[in-house]
Amino acid sequence: MKTFDSINEILDFAMQSEQDAVDFYTALAKKMQNEEMKGVFLQFAKEEVGHKARLQKIKDEGLFDMEADKVRDLKIADYVVHTGTTEDMEYSDALVLAMKREKAAFRLYINLSERTDHPELKKVFQALAVEESKHKLRFELEYDDYVMREN
Repeated sequence: MKTFDSINEILDFAMQSEQDAVDFYTALAKKMQNEEMKGVFLQFAKEEVGHKARLQKIKDEGLFDMEADKVRDLKIADYVVHTGTTEDMEYSDALVLAMKREKAAFRLYINLSERTDHPELKKVFQALAVEESKHKLRFELEYDDYVMREN
């Protein structure tokens, strides 16, 4: 993982990661033929914009007031295989891709929280990790409801 020399560098890195997530979900939404699926992925893009805005506010104002809480993990993302994206991607494949993306974001924020000695920034990254785990859980529940029940 990259080495950071300042809190601002860490925040810039995290904001770029959130922007990458916005771009990812927006692009995934465009590939979906199902309007409901498009809406789901656009909603996630919007939530990632919110995460980026929080980080920008923290950087601009030095605010460290996010609370972390616990989220259960079904660990479905640990056991499914990623497939590539296509214009006619199956719903189940899109869910797997989204789960993997959220799991990676969770790991990013956990790693960032472990690499800072700044107690408030550590709390921010832990809270963002929780937010990403909530997103993953939403995709896992959707996968459980619509894919695994068919089998």
